Amino acid sequence: MNEKPPETIEMEPIGYVENDYLEPVFNEKVYQTVSKIILKEELVDGLQRIEDFEKLYILFHFSKSKDYKLVQRRRYDGNISGVFACRTPHRPNGIGLTRVELMKVEGNVLHVKGLDAINGTPVLDIKPYIKKIEEGSD
Repeated sequence: MNEKPPETIEMEPIGYVENDYLEPVFNEKVYQTVSKIILKEELVDGLQRIEDFEKLYILFHFSKSKDYKLVQRRRYDGNISGVFACRTPHRPNGIGLTRVELMKVEGNVLHVKGLDAINGTPVLDIKPYIKKIEEGSD
């Protein structure tokens, strides 16, 4: 049966980003910076065995980006493209995705390298990067 999807989806952050970036930065330096992801205390058991993975995907909300255009100029190559063909924070649902390197875990705090989110950004989810799955097994 084809049911109509819900008109709205509600999510609550699982934590937030802590780093020195107060505004978006668009350069390679951000990918070398170590940030903290502060997970809600009641979710800490969900980190069990997270250190089995060197890399993680972090899904977050571009909470400061309030508008978007369906067609815009890409930052990384200057080409005009649709919003779904670029990595702009100005998106219909404002969801960001970055693959990071997991440095260490201290209780409910993940230290990660390469997160391109600003201080205070709400984190929506964390998923392991599994090379064999992501790149396929030939």
